[in-house]
Amino acid sequence: MTDVTDVGLRERKRLATRRAIQVAVLNLATERGLDRVTVDEISRVADISPRTFFNYFASKEEALAGDNPELPGEEAINVFVNAGRDADLLAGIAELLVESSEHSVEDYRVSLQRRAILKQHPQLFAMRMASMHQFEDELDAVLTRRLAVDDPILAANPVELSRKSRLVTFVAFAAMRHAWATWGDSDAGTDFPERLRSSFACLGLLFTKADA
Repeated sequence: MTDVTDVGLRERKRLATRRAIQVAVLNLATERGLDRVTVDEISRVADISPRTFFNYFASKEEALAGDNPELPGEEAINVFVNAGRDADLLAGIAELLVESSEHSVEDYRVSLQRRAILKQHPQLFAMRMASMHQFEDELDAVLTRRLAVDDPILAANPVELSRKSRLVTFVAFAAMRHAWATWGDSDAGTDFPERLRSSFACLGLLFTKADA
């Protein structure tokens, strides 16, 4: 039987190595420009071998663009999908995204550095956006499941179900982008999960007022 403690330790070590690589490439690219940075230099600064680097990233550009966002595991997704019609949909989405962010190596300083460098390199920004579009599709698939469980009549109409799910996905991504923007423009006094919950709560209040 696998020791859960060992699994947790391995995951923490993996995240620490990913973060070390990304911090190294961001610092080096900020100091001298991305074109003058090599994988060997990144590996030396991160205190790993080039072989280990390639176990984590295919290129220095991929490391600089950052981790692709990932939804939490199927257990958390099933809890969200089967939460029930009376459960707050936006709050549920927020918690899914919070759990997703907890598996990221991103922090305030890393986020600021990455934003600055992505502005200088459109191709890296395009890589980042491509990963976000994939994440958007994954979230849309989960929302489709939730809406179908909540409303069997809607589930019987695939076209309307798809339209409604996509609309909710767009709204959720708007709230997530708002959280990223306000967090990045803040003084680092809050962590990202807190900012994410705040953005979704604000959105929920706006909808509540609109229905009043």
